[in-house]
Amino acid sequence: MNFNPDIHHRQTIRLQGYDYSRDGAYFVTICAWQRECLFGDIFDGEMRLNDFGGFARDSWKWLAEQYPYIALDEWAVMPNHFHGIIVITNGDDGSRTGDSLMGGSRTAPTGKTKSLGSLIGAFKTVCTKDINILRNNSGCPVWQRNYYERVIRNDREMASAREYIVNNPLKWELDKDNPANFTVGAVREPPALREPPALRNESLKPGDSRIAPTKKP
Repeated sequence: MNFNPDIHHRQTIRLQGYDYSRDGAYFVTICAWQRECLFGDIFDGEMRLNDFGGFARDSWKWLAEQYPYIALDEWAVMPNHFHGIIVITNGDDGSRTGDSLMGGSRTAPTGKTKSLGSLIGAFKTVCTKDINILRNNSGCPVWQRNYYERVIRNDREMASAREYIVNNPLKWELDKDNPANFTVGAVREPPALREPPALRNESLKPGDSRIAPTKKP
C-alpha cells in the first residue's frame, strides 16, 4: 500500500528494526504543510528562494554546525518540499560528504548520536520557529508531520540521488509536487532511485568505501 502523507501521517514509514543513528547516508524528502509553495518559485529552471526558503536553507546548514557527527551532501529547497542527503558519521568532525563516508580515522563520539528522525525534527523545529516569527503566527505548521527517507547503500544510489536533487528544479514543470500537476486523490510517492536496493535492511558498514565521488564544476 502506498504512503499517503495526508491520511497515514500517524503510521511509521521507517524500516522496522533499523538503527537510524548508525553510520550511513540517507536521502530524505520533506514536504511543506499541505504542499503549499512557501519557499519560493522556479524561474528558467532555477530555484529562487524567498525569505521562508532562506530559513529552510539556513536551518539545514545549521544541522551540520550543531551536530559534528553529520555531514551534508547535495540538497535543494524546492517551492513546496525539500530534498537532501544527510550523512551520519559517528564521532567524525562533520566535514566529510558521502565521497569519504566510511574511510579514514575516527574519534570517539562525545555524546549520544541523534537518530535521523530526531535530526529531521530539529531541522523542522528551527525552521518553523523562524518562519512563524517572521509571519507572526506561532501556531502555524510549516512541514508535514512525517518525511520520506531512503538508505543509500552504494555508489550507484549515491550518484542517482545526487543527480535527482541537482536536476529537480529543471524538472519542476513535470514534478508531482508542482500544484499545476496536482490530481485530486493522488498519492504522493517518494522519489525513486535508478536502482533501488533489493534488500532494504542493509547499509554501509564501517570500513566500506563504496561511495563514488561526483565531479563538480
